[in-house]
Amino acid sequence: MEKSHLTNLRFSSLPLNEALQESLEDHGFEFCTPIQAATLPKALKGKDIAGQAQTGTGKSAAFLLALLHHLMETPVEEGKTGPWAMVLAPTRELALQIHRDVETLGAYTGLVFAAIYGGTGYESQRRKLEAGVDVIIGTPGRIIDYYKQQVFSLRNIEVVVLDEADRMFDLGFVSDIRYLLRRMPPPGQRINMLFSATLSARVMELAYEHMNDPEVIRIEAEHITADKVNQSLYHVANNQKMSLLIGLFRQRDPKRSIVFVNTKRAAEQVHAYLTDNGLEADMLSGDIPQNKRQRLLELFQRGDLPILVATDVAARGLHIPEVSHVINFDLPQDPEDYVHRIGRTARIGASGNAISLACEQYVYSLPDIEAFIEQKIPVEPTSADLLVDIKSPRRIQRRDNGQQRRPPRRSRRAMS
Repeated sequence: MEKSHLTNLRFSSLPLNEALQESLEDHGFEFCTPIQAATLPKALKGKDIAGQAQTGTGKSAAFLLALLHHLMETPVEEGKTGPWAMVLAPTRELALQIHRDVETLGAYTGLVFAAIYGGTGYESQRRKLEAGVDVIIGTPGRIIDYYKQQVFSLRNIEVVVLDEADRMFDLGFVSDIRYLLRRMPPPGQRINMLFSATLSARVMELAYEHMNDPEVIRIEAEHITADKVNQSLYHVANNQKMSLLIGLFRQRDPKRSIVFVNTKRAAEQVHAYLTDNGLEADMLSGDIPQNKRQRLLELFQRGDLPILVATDVAARGLHIPEVSHVINFDLPQDPEDYVHRIGRTARIGASGNAISLACEQYVYSLPDIEAFIEQKIPVEPTSADLLVDIKSPRRIQRRDNGQQRRPPRRSRRAMS
């Protein structure tokens, strides 16, 4: 991984708790990223932070180090019990990623962490909370469920973090967030941190309502998209998209790729075509059971699954190392989703490739995307050697070729 994304500020120069310094040293973290360098000196002094930075720039380490430092350095009043801190995330996948990060950074702290999210593990998560935890990381809905059952209390929360706050609005979680924040100690009696890819007016309204005079820190990039993403675009007819996609895979042989589509039906079709044409792939969409989602992401992160076909459920908040290619099989209809999708590659200083297929159905999104990213996406020729011969998946063939549909039932009147 290239180091040009780092600053000259060393973690060792910060007044971090010794247990945190030890874990940073063990994992080879020496220099801060820009968002870490800008926020940590203030957050370690207990200052509230509203931080903006591009995805994949180390935001979670920034707030986790500040959170863990506070808990390690602040004595517990006699008779009080945790949880002492809460991190709220918009998706299960992001909550699990943050939980893995906090277990890494907090390995020597002796603190107990719990990942609380919907879709699976209801009783096991409940037992974890009942046994006592120091830090809760999770999604708002499941956390509120346990809180209403009095499985844990919010009265002793000392640190609260909202991650991907703009996404919280997109997914309709803001009322849930306000419900939780209003049941914690007042903003002046806790440390509040909010991180987001964009600090829009609605995000800042939430910040000023539930934070204590936050320090606003924006890490502006030269471009809205990551600098090290090599973007390209192919214009293609609807009936040639699948041929072009498979041709790109055969020609470029990317080692770890995400193919983004706009609908679950498209995900099923792309997955079927890839696997029946000899490419190893699996599918991730919103209705996949949580246990399977976790297994797929683990396989993909380890490199055992080379291609992941995904709807936008996978477009935000996930740090998957060494994704070489992101392919927009469907151009997204929201320009911001384009930025979030291609942000899955070129993470934290690495380089990557983002390929988009502009078909007849979704090409109308292209002008808005290019206006939003303030640049033209370079167009590549759709050469004949990329449009390879492919076979239709067996299950699609059975549906489309040769099976006659049952004739419609005639009414009694028509038969008389």
